[in-house]
Amino acid sequence: MGLGLLIFLFVVVVVLFSSFVTVKQGTIAVVTIFGKYRRQLSPGLSFKIPLIEVIHSRISIQNRSVELSFQAVTQDQANVYFKAMLLYSVLNHDEETIKNVAFKFVDATNLMQALIRTIEGSIRAYVATQNQANVLAQRNEIVMHVKEQIDKVLESWGYHLQDLQLNDITFDEEIMRSMSRVVASNNLKAAAENEGQALLITKTKGAEADGNAIKIAAAAEREAAQLRGQGIALFRAEVAHGMTKAAQEMEEANLDISVILFTMWTESIKHFSENSDGNVIFLDGSTEGMNKTMKEMMSMQLAKPKDS
Repeated sequence: MGLGLLIFLFVVVVVLFSSFVTVKQGTIAVVTIFGKYRRQLSPGLSFKIPLIEVIHSRISIQNRSVELSFQAVTQDQANVYFKAMLLYSVLNHDEETIKNVAFKFVDATNLMQALIRTIEGSIRAYVATQNQANVLAQRNEIVMHVKEQIDKVLESWGYHLQDLQLNDITFDEEIMRSMSRVVASNNLKAAAENEGQALLITKTKGAEADGNAIKIAAAAEREAAQLRGQGIALFRAEVAHGMTKAAQEMEEANLDISVILFTMWTESIKHFSENSDGNVIFLDGSTEGMNKTMKEMMSMQLAKPKDS
């Protein structure tokens, strides 16, 4: 009897301890009775009916991620290679959601296979409607298309797609080389256009500067010529005024006006000699030459009243 009692007590203790279940934070335990869903246990210490209630599975309600690598074909038959990161989680803590997560798939491997193939199929279907030149620029459009297509499917499984990141999009090596050549040629074209515009602007500005300089020089020359003309006119007017006054004074003094002409003649010769700067000037300095010059000047003086 003593041994049997000990065995009985040991069994009671084992059963009692097996009635307590610890559920980790971020996890929900699904309890079944004879294979049928019974209830769910929240994180912490919980009690279950020993030998009857069984922990079917423990479901993580934390975010989970998986990396994808697959290939798609564009409308113009170009191969596109994708590397993506998928972030998903359990939709919510509702009982129906937890039941779907626990019983829709046999195990996590089958769930992951279905999830990856669904996303790959959605991306391939979208890429098949696009040309290869548009794929790189439509990264966000692809993500939005996938989320719109599979959100309802994932909800029926009890999951929600948090994020899909297309980290790398590449093409066949030959296509990548041709795309690089296109980019390089476009850059060269843009550089040539910029250089042409810069050269045009430089030449235009240079021509404008030359034109402005010519205009300024012409205006300055015109003003200088005008001033020179005014100076010469003033000089001549002063000379005429002086000669007229001198002639009047000579007449009033009953002196011969030819003396003025003689004086101007001698002053001219003096000016020639002082400012000739080494040049040779031939003048008839004889008495006959002077008389001849005086007569010519007097004849010009006497001829003026007749003309007037």
